[in-house]
Amino acid sequence: MNKETILVVDDEKEIRDFITIYLRNEGYEVLQARDGEEGLELLKTNEVHLILLDIMMPKIDGIHMCMKVREIAEMPIIMLSAKTQDMDKILGLTTGADDYVTKPFNPLELIARIKSQLRRYTKMSGGFEKNENEIEIGDIQINVSTHEVKVGGKQKNLTPREFSILELLARNRGIVFSADQIYERVWNEQAFQSDNTVMVHIRKIREKIEENPRKPRYIKTVWGVGYKIEKDS
Repeated sequence: MNKETILVVDDEKEIRDFITIYLRNEGYEVLQARDGEEGLELLKTNEVHLILLDIMMPKIDGIHMCMKVREIAEMPIIMLSAKTQDMDKILGLTTGADDYVTKPFNPLELIARIKSQLRRYTKMSGGFEKNENEIEIGDIQINVSTHEVKVGGKQKNLTPREFSILELLARNRGIVFSADQIYERVWNEQAFQSDNTVMVHIRKIREKIEENPRKPRYIKTVWGVGYKIEKDS
């Protein structure tokens, strides 16, 4: 079964639900968003492997969401639109989309295009981990099943919480997590004045994995926002 997560962004609930049924039957995990604004929020806290993106939506439309996604991520984007004019297709593709499907569409054709884009992305960029229990970032090797972290082949001893923070950032490269988001995901409780707690843990992780913790190569601070590991680290 497939384990990739697909984000469906469309302001029509019937279309979102219709697509979701077919995707889940194929074994995909599915996230839904009603507009581009909601879609971008979901990308901050979820690992997404492909986006199905409607063009005409309120708040942030598909074209502008596509442009914003391309500033931070490279997963495939398939545009959905009731429009048939060539200029709409060209605009979608030139702003970063990988494919374009016109409504109404054959769901089996859509599934085929999704599978094609995921295969191409995996082959061209190594976008997904070969083994979901093993993550490599530069000189860092993370084994999720054994909770082992090696840097340049040398074992590093991380506490369970430090390991969970590192895994969260490593699995979601390019996505910025606020201190509250990290706290809620790792501690599994509501964040309350969590900035200092998370900051201390980030500092300890850097001391263990970074060659120069004061100038980190891996875990970056996005001032006023949170922390991330760059996609090209």
